[in-house]
Amino acid sequence: MSRIEGVSPRKAGPLTGLVLRVARRKTGQMTGRETEAMIGPLEAYAHVPRLLLGYGMLEGATAKLDRVPERLKVLAELKAAAMTSCEYCIDIGSQIGRLAGLTDEEILALPRYRDSEEFDELEKLVLDYAVGMSRTPVVVPDELFAELRRSLDEAQLVELTNAIALENMRGRFNLALGFGSAGFSEGMVCALPEGTAEPEHLAAGARG
Repeated sequence: MSRIEGVSPRKAGPLTGLVLRVARRKTGQMTGRETEAMIGPLEAYAHVPRLLLGYGMLEGATAKLDRVPERLKVLAELKAAAMTSCEYCIDIGSQIGRLAGLTDEEILALPRYRDSEEFDELEKLVLDYAVGMSRTPVVVPDELFAELRRSLDEAQLVELTNAIALENMRGRFNLALGFGSAGFSEGMVCALPEGTAEPEHLAAGARG
């Protein structure tokens, strides 16, 4: 149960109510599911309509970016969600990942991705980046960024960085306000929360 009661589309002003109804429809299209609490975080944002509109514009712009392959972004976002241990983010992220082509085996392999044969080298680098960005403080060694540069151009790096940063923002917002699982992955495989333990290879890179 969340710590504050959201603003339902019925009780919101005309513009805010419209934004929430559109968000519910788009979330349903994105996940293939409709649940009672599916836009709980957005209903919290609706207490500050101007902030809801600004946040919605950021989400909308991010959703339209396509320089980075969808699979890479989905993996990065789901890993960031697992790192922050946000139940809502893991729930919706696992479902979005499935619809984007992630297998149950890949979703379950995320905690041990470095030793898994489910991911190629670029995917492992992107997952390293998501882990490093989701640390507090952030740990992104120069060596890791240099490796990413070999496969991604500057616009792609900005797009990927934005996706991971936005996922961290979502997670911390949801955790602080108490938003849990909304049932998007009910009855299906879900990623596991991981906390923010620092992988040895990233720690070594940062110290080096």
